[in-house]
Amino acid sequence: MSTLQIPDVPDATEQTLKARAEREGKSLTAYVRDLLNEEAASPTLDEVMDKIATDEPIVYDPDFVRETMREGHW
Repeated sequence: MSTLQIPDVPDATEQTLKARAEREGKSLTAYVRDLLNEEAASPTLDEVMDKIATDEPIVYDPDFVRETMREGHW
């Protein structure tokens, strides 16, 4: 595991994050680590679009779709 240092964080930002961490019963380090993990776990729009672009196209038959919907299997 690596160490990440972030210089030049405004004092107001640090105080806000410390207060939020305290409300959640966490250290500032744990709170910010959780924020970073959440951010990294959520794909960006560009990442989603890249994935869609590489997916195989789905071939469907409109009659099959209509029949499936009529039968209530959707």
